[in-house]
Amino acid sequence: MSLDTTRYCPDCGEEQTFWRAASTELHLGEKVKWHCEECDYGFVRIGDAVDTGVDA
Repeated sequence: MSLDTTRYCPDCGEEQTFWRAASTELHLGEKVKWHCEECDYGFVRIGDAVDTGVDA
């Protein structure tokens, strides 16, 4: 998996680069925390699911 990804940031209101902040392996899959390089908004991805309700 790469160290950065581009996606929509709800705090910035536009596409931004997100950096991989941390990761760990769980029984559900890999848990990865991503943070926006502009505003530090974060989200967590576990496997293929995204949880934007978590303060990453």
